[in-house]
Amino acid sequence: MILRLFAAALLVYAFGFLGFAVSLPKPVSGEPTDAVVVLTGGPGRIARGLSVVEQGLAKEMFVSGVDPEVRPAEFAAEFDVSARTMECCVKLGYLAVDTRSNAGEAAQWLKENDFRSVRLVTTDWHMARAGSEFAETLPPEIRVVEDAVSSHPNLATLYLEYNKLLAAAISQGLPS
Repeated sequence: MILRLFAAALLVYAFGFLGFAVSLPKPVSGEPTDAVVVLTGGPGRIARGLSVVEQGLAKEMFVSGVDPEVRPAEFAAEFDVSARTMECCVKLGYLAVDTRSNAGEAAQWLKENDFRSVRLVTTDWHMARAGSEFAETLPPEIRVVEDAVSSHPNLATLYLEYNKLLAAAISQGLPS
Protein backbone atom coordinates (compact mmCIF):
# COMPACT_ATOMS: atom_id res chain seq x y z
CA MET A 1 0.00 0.00 0.00
CA ILE A 2 2.74 2.46 0.95
CA LEU A 3 4.71 1.55 -2.16
CA ARG A 4 1.68 2.24 -4.38
CA LEU A 5 1.08 5.57 -2.66
CA PHE A 6 4.73 6.51 -3.15
CA ALA A 7 4.58 5.44 -6.83
CA ALA A 8 1.40 7.48 -7.37
CA ALA A 9 2.99 10.55 -5.77
CA LEU A 10 6.08 10.10 -7.93
CA LEU A 11 3.92 9.86 -11.07
CA VAL A 12 2.00 13.03 -10.15
CA TYR A 13 5.32 14.81 -9.53
CA ALA A 14 6.81 13.58 -12.83
CA PHE A 15 3.76 14.49 -14.89
CA GLY A 16 3.63 17.88 -13.15
CA PHE A 17 7.24 18.49 -14.08
CA LEU A 18 6.61 17.41 -17.66
CA GLY A 19 3.63 19.75 -17.90
CA PHE A 20 5.69 22.59 -16.47
CA ALA A 21 8.57 21.97 -18.88
CA VAL A 22 6.50 21.76 -22.07
CA SER A 23 4.14 24.67 -21.35
CA LEU A 24 6.54 27.55 -20.76
CA PRO A 25 4.78 30.87 -21.39
CA LYS A 26 5.47 33.02 -24.46
CA PRO A 27 6.08 36.74 -24.98
CA VAL A 28 3.04 39.00 -25.22
CA SER A 29 2.85 41.63 -27.92
CA GLY A 30 0.77 44.72 -28.38
CA GLU A 31 -1.09 44.75 -25.06
CA PRO A 32 -0.75 48.10 -23.25
CA THR A 33 -0.41 48.38 -19.48
CA ASP A 34 0.19 51.31 -17.15
CA ALA A 35 3.62 50.04 -16.15
CA VAL A 36 6.12 47.26 -16.68
CA VAL A 37 7.97 45.47 -13.88
CA VAL A 38 11.18 43.68 -14.81
CA LEU A 39 12.76 41.16 -12.46
CA THR A 40 16.54 41.07 -12.65
CA GLY A 41 18.43 37.84 -13.05
CA GLY A 42 18.20 36.65 -16.62
CA PRO A 43 19.35 37.75 -20.06
CA GLY A 44 16.91 39.70 -22.20
CA ARG A 45 14.62 40.78 -19.38
CA ILE A 46 15.68 44.43 -19.15
CA ALA A 47 15.90 44.76 -22.94
CA ARG A 48 12.33 43.44 -23.17
CA GLY A 49 11.10 45.94 -20.58
CA LEU A 50 12.82 48.83 -22.32
CA SER A 51 11.30 47.75 -25.62
CA VAL A 52 7.82 47.82 -24.07
CA VAL A 53 8.38 51.40 -22.85
CA GLU A 54 9.89 52.51 -26.18
CA GLN A 55 6.88 51.08 -28.05
CA GLY A 56 4.57 53.11 -25.81
CA LEU A 57 2.95 49.98 -24.35
CA ALA A 58 3.74 51.15 -20.79
CA LYS A 59 4.44 54.58 -19.30
CA GLU A 60 7.07 53.54 -16.77
CA MET A 61 9.38 50.63 -16.03
CA PHE A 62 10.37 49.42 -12.59
CA VAL A 63 13.41 47.13 -12.33
CA SER A 64 13.19 45.08 -9.15
CA GLY A 65 16.16 43.45 -7.48
CA VAL A 66 18.93 45.75 -8.70
CA ASP A 67 22.25 45.32 -6.91
CA PRO A 68 22.61 48.21 -4.40
CA GLU A 69 26.02 49.08 -5.84
CA VAL A 70 24.60 49.80 -9.32
CA ARG A 71 23.99 53.50 -9.86
CA PRO A 72 21.42 54.77 -12.38
CA ALA A 73 24.17 56.10 -14.67
CA GLU A 74 25.85 52.68 -14.72
CA PHE A 75 22.54 51.01 -15.46
CA ALA A 76 21.88 53.47 -18.31
CA ALA A 77 25.33 52.87 -19.79
CA GLU A 78 25.06 49.08 -19.49
CA PHE A 79 21.68 48.92 -21.24
CA ASP A 80 22.08 51.94 -23.56
CA VAL A 81 19.24 53.93 -21.99
CA SER A 82 19.03 57.64 -22.79
CA ALA A 83 19.14 60.17 -19.95
CA ARG A 84 15.64 61.31 -20.89
CA THR A 85 14.24 57.78 -20.67
CA MET A 86 16.02 57.15 -17.36
CA GLU A 87 14.60 60.38 -15.94
CA CYS A 88 11.01 59.92 -17.06
CA CYS A 89 10.41 56.25 -17.32
CA VAL A 90 12.88 53.95 -15.52
CA LYS A 91 12.94 53.42 -11.77
CA LEU A 92 15.37 51.08 -10.04
CA GLY A 93 14.42 49.03 -7.00
CA TYR A 94 17.21 47.96 -4.67
CA LEU A 95 15.36 46.13 -1.90
CA ALA A 96 14.43 42.75 -3.40
CA VAL A 97 16.65 39.72 -3.04
CA ASP A 98 14.32 36.96 -4.25
CA THR A 99 11.10 36.47 -6.19
CA ARG A 100 8.85 36.97 -3.17
CA SER A 101 10.53 40.25 -2.23
CA ASN A 102 10.41 41.30 -5.93
CA ALA A 103 6.62 41.05 -5.65
CA GLY A 104 6.55 43.07 -2.44
CA GLU A 105 8.87 45.76 -3.79
CA ALA A 106 6.87 46.03 -7.02
CA ALA A 107 3.54 46.10 -5.15
CA GLN A 108 4.73 49.08 -3.11
CA TRP A 109 5.87 50.96 -6.24
CA LEU A 110 2.62 50.19 -8.08
CA LYS A 111 0.58 51.40 -5.11
CA GLU A 112 2.61 54.61 -4.73
CA ASN A 113 2.05 55.40 -8.42
CA ASP A 114 -1.61 54.32 -8.51
CA PHE A 115 -1.09 51.95 -11.45
CA ARG A 116 -3.99 49.62 -12.29
CA SER A 117 -2.25 47.32 -14.78
CA VAL A 118 1.27 45.96 -15.01
CA ARG A 119 3.25 43.87 -17.42
CA LEU A 120 5.45 41.39 -15.57
CA VAL A 121 8.65 40.60 -17.46
CA THR A 122 10.82 37.65 -16.52
CA THR A 123 12.27 34.57 -18.19
CA ASP A 124 9.82 31.91 -19.42
CA TRP A 125 10.97 29.27 -16.93
CA HIS A 126 10.61 31.75 -14.02
CA MET A 127 7.17 33.14 -14.96
CA ALA A 128 4.98 30.56 -13.20
CA ARG A 129 6.57 31.23 -9.81
CA ALA A 130 6.87 34.98 -10.36
CA GLY A 131 3.25 35.20 -11.49
CA SER A 132 2.16 33.19 -8.46
CA GLU A 133 4.07 35.45 -6.05
CA PHE A 134 2.67 38.58 -7.72
CA ALA A 135 -0.89 37.20 -7.62
CA GLU A 136 -0.41 36.49 -3.92
CA THR A 137 1.03 39.96 -3.16
CA LEU A 138 -0.75 42.44 -5.43
CA PRO A 139 -4.27 43.66 -4.73
CA PRO A 140 -6.86 41.98 -6.97
CA GLU A 141 -7.72 45.23 -8.74
CA ILE A 142 -4.27 45.35 -10.41
CA ARG A 143 -4.32 43.49 -13.71
CA VAL A 144 -1.11 41.56 -14.42
CA VAL A 145 -0.02 40.69 -17.96
CA GLU A 146 2.66 38.00 -17.94
CA ASP A 147 5.24 38.71 -20.66
CA ALA A 148 7.83 35.93 -20.74
CA VAL A 149 11.27 36.30 -22.27
CA SER A 150 11.94 33.17 -24.32
CA SER A 151 14.99 31.13 -23.37
CA HIS A 152 16.45 27.69 -23.83
CA PRO A 153 16.75 26.38 -20.27
CA ASN A 154 18.60 23.19 -19.55
CA LEU A 155 17.03 20.31 -17.64
CA ALA A 156 18.74 21.28 -14.38
CA THR A 157 17.31 24.82 -14.54
CA LEU A 158 13.81 23.49 -15.20
CA TYR A 159 14.09 20.92 -12.41
CA LEU A 160 15.28 23.48 -9.87
CA GLU A 161 12.61 26.00 -10.87
CA TYR A 162 9.84 23.39 -10.74
CA ASN A 163 10.84 22.50 -7.20
CA LYS A 164 10.94 26.18 -6.22
CA LEU A 165 7.47 26.58 -7.71
CA LEU A 166 6.19 23.67 -5.62
CA ALA A 167 7.81 25.08 -2.49
CA ALA A 168 6.27 28.51 -3.16
CA ALA A 169 2.85 26.95 -3.71
CA ILE A 170 3.12 25.06 -0.43
CA SER A 171 4.28 28.13 1.51
CA GLN A 172 1.49 30.27 0.01
CA GLY A 173 -1.04 27.68 1.17
CA LEU A 174 0.14 27.77 4.77
CA PRO A 175 -1.63 30.13 7.19
CA SER A 176 0.25 33.29 8.11
